[in-house]
Formats: sequence, structure tokens, C-alpha cells
Amino acid sequence: MKDILTVSQLNDHIKTFLEETFGLLWVEGEVSNLRRPQSGHVYFTLKDDKSQIRAVYFRQYGYRAVKFDLEDGMKILCRARLSAYPPRGEYQLIVESAEPRGTGALQKAFEQLKARLAAEGLFDESRKKALPFLPGCIGVVTSPTGAVIRDILNITRRRFPSVDILIAPARVQGNDAAAKIIAALNHLQASGKADIIIIARGGGSLEDLAPFNDEALARAIFQSSVPIVSAVGHETDFTICDFVADLRAPTPSAAAELVIPLRSELQNRLYNLMRRLAAAQNRHLGDQKEHLASLMARFKDPRRFLFDFSMALDDLRERLERAIEQRTQTIKTRLQHLETTLQNQNPQRQIREKRMMLDHFKKDILNGWNRYFSERRERLEKHASLISSLSPLSVLQRGYSITRRLPDGEIVRRAQGLTLEERVSIQLASGGFEARVEKIRGE
Repeated sequence: MKDILTVSQLNDHIKTFLEETFGLLWVEGEVSNLRRPQSGHVYFTLKDDKSQIRAVYFRQYGYRAVKFDLEDGMKILCRARLSAYPPRGEYQLIVESAEPRGTGALQKAFEQLKARLAAEGLFDESRKKALPFLPGCIGVVTSPTGAVIRDILNITRRRFPSVDILIAPARVQGNDAAAKIIAALNHLQASGKADIIIIARGGGSLEDLAPFNDEALARAIFQSSVPIVSAVGHETDFTICDFVADLRAPTPSAAAELVIPLRSELQNRLYNLMRRLAAAQNRHLGDQKEHLASLMARFKDPRRFLFDFSMALDDLRERLERAIEQRTQTIKTRLQHLETTLQNQNPQRQIREKRMMLDHFKKDILNGWNRYFSERRERLEKHASLISSLSPLSVLQRGYSITRRLPDGEIVRRAQGLTLEERVSIQLASGGFEARVEKIRGE
């Protein structure tokens, strides 16, 4: 009986034991009883088909805690610590992060994030950067051991072998894949060598493509100063990365074809352009020779051309002077019109007009109120006169009195209701008095 604990001490011991015994836990379950009080914290129950446990994540965790909106019935995987709440004697999970589990939950989180980023403008076409026509260096963020990078290298070598390929290796699947992709993307931008960046991965399930639906990666792509092409999954797969990137390629191979032209086609185009340029130059030289021969045949007396040019110059000078004069007059007329309009729109004039209108309204309102009060006063006096004529006091003014029995104050209406020596109170039109009954007369 020496070690007697209070309830609070016992709960504090339990809290300490739970927090020191259990470290970080990964707990999977279904969300239920979701509550969001004004404090910003989120309380819910995590359950399976046999048991349940209370859980909470606090708003100070912010973006790191839950990157999607929790809903009742959603299955999630929580990274949490086990603790207890001594005031209620309950143990609970303190959630530090969570991710959806199952195709339905992943799709729901995907749709929520897509709608939120679209509302912020991260998918706007007006903010997307144009791709360079012929990049000198192509950065690729992908797994260095997969078939994706081999396909990209094969296609770029075949299309334009002299273009440099800078590979930033990154994991493209798993819990930390999004962070690895962001780090690789930042490394490419910091190097300053890549003219365009391809983020690539082969096809897979919605769970496999989860790193490319990460909000932090979407914002990193949006803030990139280098144009980014998203080549994630198959043609039918869509990720958040696809929507925020400057260009979406249906497959990684298609991305390699989109970012770099075919060198043989460029060479053919250059050869054809050179041929067309040479032919056009020859035609132009021939035309100029013919024109020069025609001018030489017509150019007999140079003074004739000088006279023509002199007359044309005089004519142009006169036309210019008339045009300047007309333009000046038009501007003066416009200025006068604007000055008149400005005077009409003078705030002081408008203030005077509004003040006159306010004075007029004030007089109308005062006159209306005076008429209203006069009418109400007349009606009040009329009703007061009518009430006064019906008042018992006016009857008393005509010489009558009211007799009440004492002490109960009951009005005496018949003499037979009185007894000798009984006290009564008599009210007159002005004042009153008390009396004693000495004699009772009949009707």
C-alpha cells in the first residue's frame, strides 16, 4: 500500500512507457470518424476489420504530414508515433506523414492534387516554356539501369549523334523516389549544361507511378528554368508530372524523337534550301541585269531625271505642309473639345451641383417630415380628445363621484350593499375624501 498512484500519475507513466518503448511505426488502416476542428488539427480513427485506434495529425506538420485530403473510408499508410492523452486515459497515434493505399485511394489523392494544382495555375499553357529547336545538351532524369535510358540513347544517337546526353540517375519507384527525382532535377539545372530535360520512366501501375504524382516534384518542375518534357509510363498513363511539364510525350522513346530533329532531314532541308537560294539568286541577278540594261537604254539625259525629281520633291513638300497644317488644326480642335469636356467634368462643378441637389433633397425631406408630424399631431390630439370624452374623469367633471368600499376598494353601485358605520372612499373630479355610512336609503 506504499506505492499508491493517482489516476493522473498512472496515465503519465503509461504515456512515458508507450513513447519510450515504441519508436516510429508504420500502421495501415481505414479512416473513419474524421473531424477537423477550428484548431486546424485533424482527428480520426484508424481501423481494420477487427480493431481500431485513435489518430491525430497536428497542423504544424503542414505539408509534410498528409499531402492529400483525408476522407472517411479511405485506406492509408501512416508513419506515426504511439502516445497517450492522460486527461482521457486514451492512447493514440501521432501521425507525422501518410500516403494513400489501394487503387481507389491513390486515384482519389491524384484527382485531389490535380484539381488543387490546376486551380493554382500550374497547368496553364501560357506558363509553359518553348522547347529549343536543336538542343546542344539533353538532360535525362531516369533510372540508369532500365530499358528507358537505353531507348533514349539509341534514338538520340540515330537521330543526331553529336548532341550530348547528360544523365542524372534517380530512383523512379519507391517511397523516396520523388525526393531522388527532385534532387537529380536540381542537379541538372545547377550544372547549367542542359538545354532541355527529359523525366522518363516506363509503364506501371498507379502505385508504381506514385512518385510522379508528388506535389513537391510538380512544384519543382513548375519552377524549373529549363524546359522539361515528361515521358512517364505508356501512352494511356497520365501523371501530375505530365500536366505540369512543358510537354508531355506518350512514351520515353517518343520524347527522344520530340526533343531532337533527325539530322538527315535537316541536312536534306539545308541542301534544298541552298539549291533554292542559289536559283533565286541567279534569277534575281538576271532580272537586275535586264533592269539595268533597260535603265541604261532610257538614261540619256541625267538632267531630265533631276528635273523630275525636283518637281516631285516640291510637290511632296507642299503636300507635307498641307498635311501638317491639317493635322495641327485637327489637334487644336481635339484639344478644344477635350478642354470643354474637362470643364464639364470639373469635380468642383459636379460638387456644386451635387450640393444643390442635396440641399433640395434636404428641404424636401424636412418639409415632408414637418407635414408628417403635423398630421400625426392632429390625429393624436383628436384621439386624445375622444379618449378624454370617454374617460371616467370627464364624468366626474360633470358633478358625479365614485364611491369605493374600504379597505378592499370595491366600487359601490347599490346602497343595499352597504352597512351602517361602514367606511367608504369618495373620489371627486378634484381630490376625494373618506366617510362613514350613517344612513342607508332605498332606491
